Amino acid sequence: MSKFGRLSKNKDISWHIIGRLQKNKVKYIIGNVGLIHSVGDIELAKIIEKYSIAKNTITNILIEVNLAGEKTKNGISIDYLHNLIIELNRLEALKLKGFMAMPPQGTENRKYFKLLKELLLDINIKSIYKEELSVLSMGTSDDFETAIEEGATIIRLGTAIFGNRPAKLNK
Repeated sequence: MSKFGRLSKNKDISWHIIGRLQKNKVKYIIGNVGLIHSVGDIELAKIIEKYSIAKNTITNILIEVNLAGEKTKNGISIDYLHNLIIELNRLEALKLKGFMAMPPQGTENRKYFKLLKELLLDINIKSIYKEELSVLSMGTSDDFETAIEEGATIIRLGTAIFGNRPAKLNK
């Protein structure tokens, strides 16, 4: 039996998808996760919506925001964030809860955490989404204290809990 199968019997566990979600994998996770952290475009949102409707469920999501415009990272640029949120208002089987971001490596992350919080507050003040947003998923094992100081409601502590993972081998 898979880890998911064994652990899913515990109703106190809420699974989160934090990495890039491939569109062809959506059908496997809908109804099995409490929150998807990595929605960065309307196409993925519509696929999640389709499978959520088919399973008669509401799926909670976060928009992944590419704060620094990095080409190597997923997520929506700040310039298109408002437009994506307006589109999400039309989807009935999705519930936007807030934002997720991964600041550039090797930078002072406080300014990016502040920016993400400011974006969330701006959306709420302008009532762009149909409900108030409250979730900020930001910060990792290296910078979670700063993220919490800047308003993180979810932090990702994989390395702190599981240790460093070996570097991927090039084949």
